[in-house]
Amino acid sequence: MKPTLIYDGDCGFCRLWVERYRTAGAGRVDFRPYQSAANDYPGISIDAFENAVHFVDENGRPFSGAAAAFRLLFEIGGARKAAWWAYLRVPGVASVSERVYRLVARNRVCFSTLTRWLWGDSLSRPTYTTSADLFLRGLAFVYLIAFASLLLQAPGLYGSSGILPISNLVPHLQAQGVGWARAPSIFFLGTSDAFLSSCCIAGILLAAGAIVRTGSWPIFLCLWGLYLSFVSLGGAFLAFQWDILLLEAGFLAIFLSSPDKILPATSPGPPSRLVAWMYRWLLFRLMFASGVVKLTSGDPAWWGLDALAVHFETQPLPNPVSWFAHNLPGSIHAFSCGVMFVIELAVPFLFFAPRRLRIASAIIIASFQILIAATGNYTFFNLLTLVLCLWLIDDAIWQRLRISRNQGPATSHWPTPVLSTLLCVALILSILHFSRDTFRISRSAPAVVASLENLLSPFRLVNTYGLFQVMTTERPEIIVEGSSDGVEWTAYSFHHKPGDLSRWPSFVAPFQPRLDWQMWFAALSPPRYNPWFYAFCQRLLDGSASVTALLDRNPFPDRPPKFIRARLYTYSFTTWSEKAATGNIWVRQLRGDYLPPIQRRSLVQ
Repeated sequence: MKPTLIYDGDCGFCRLWVERYRTAGAGRVDFRPYQSAANDYPGISIDAFENAVHFVDENGRPFSGAAAAFRLLFEIGGARKAAWWAYLRVPGVASVSERVYRLVARNRVCFSTLTRWLWGDSLSRPTYTTSADLFLRGLAFVYLIAFASLLLQAPGLYGSSGILPISNLVPHLQAQGVGWARAPSIFFLGTSDAFLSSCCIAGILLAAGAIVRTGSWPIFLCLWGLYLSFVSLGGAFLAFQWDILLLEAGFLAIFLSSPDKILPATSPGPPSRLVAWMYRWLLFRLMFASGVVKLTSGDPAWWGLDALAVHFETQPLPNPVSWFAHNLPGSIHAFSCGVMFVIELAVPFLFFAPRRLRIASAIIIASFQILIAATGNYTFFNLLTLVLCLWLIDDAIWQRLRISRNQGPATSHWPTPVLSTLLCVALILSILHFSRDTFRISRSAPAVVASLENLLSPFRLVNTYGLFQVMTTERPEIIVEGSSDGVEWTAYSFHHKPGDLSRWPSFVAPFQPRLDWQMWFAALSPPRYNPWFYAFCQRLLDGSASVTALLDRNPFPDRPPKFIRARLYTYSFTTWSEKAATGNIWVRQLRGDYLPPIQRRSLVQ
């Protein structure tokens, strides 16, 4: 005898939830309205059927009310079995559940209306076929941007004549006994400039192929491995949160397609719900941690809602809109800061809410990311976050928008033990990061957790997030100058970082000029904390063509300078009146030398 749930067929509330669990049960449970099933169960009165749902197990034992609901969850299986265990074993759960059930039963019309408001007209189990397909294409596009950006900059950053040559780093690591397990990178196989560029080109081609035809896990494994190879050895220039976010999102993408799907396909098929939940958890960690760290840092600029009054001019690479945003009234800055905290601290909890609340959260987060992108250059970070928001939208919504993929036949997923292990590892390590790095709880992790983190950390599988923990209230800016005689000095011009006072900031995202970005970080601390800066100056004195190609203008095209120095200024946006009077976007004040005049022989690498 198959287990059977017997419900009131005239109750709209009952029909809604039966629709949801009929698909979840996958044929393991029969669902019958009592109007047609009552005669088969003479031991249960019509009054009892009208007042409560009933569940009859395979042995003919009846359960009613909340017990019937929990028994249904047990028969459907999976994590739902824990609910029946709690009902039987945890003191108070049964009595509270039955009271809640009676409350709902007496007010079925009200709860039916509330259910439709939260979920819509359908409570069928959500699927994410369209979101998975769009996500993989979007992720592949982000990979393409990332590798194309590296292709243009890798010779100057990591080439043999670059700032941090990988050809020097790899032998150094090998001499210290550091191998692939601690620094996973394909560059242990080769470090030539040609090999460096070939890896970038391979990433571009693989990403372009994945945009056209998704669903092949080996492609996403290769994309993840190639990008990890750069991040592992990339030092300061590849140590940004969007780089590790791309790696974490990219690793999960390996498990979106069927394990037997080696060749690219037109669609990845319905993804595993476990992977879908892991993506939501990733998006939650990214957004919620970004809000929490601003408070746990104790920064008065965030606590006083004053941070946005300086953020637009002190962010690493402003764009043209940043100037206008900075010159808005202070009341708008304070209000916007308050709204930001609501978005980062409250809205992420809606990621796990019913359908309509999830859609609302997706719209809010997407709008937030668009506003951030409109007022600053944050490479592919905003685009990648928008792509992650796709996991808040299920197929029922895409169908209503007439943007849906044909699900086709069910595809096999990666074995449940594999996905469950992946989920457990993600939860354990992310809880560790939340407690230690986000909430700043100073408590040692259990030895087994610390060992797990140490083993997996080089692969960037689970990471710590939290942007702008402390707001930079001033903008120190390094101006690098060269001279042939030590008397007349000429400034090097960068493509996108501030320099010329009259030059408007530029739109550059989703491309990331990594040298320009790192110059912002270098200005926040003395050069001894930025050894790459010495190497950069060395390359300027050498006249390295690959390094000067990273700049907007090289004032010494024929012969490199004999001297290099760096001066530190404080840059600020002009006001409306200052701009009208001078035509300048910036004003600056000299603070002194960042690096005194040096010659090639005086540099220490």
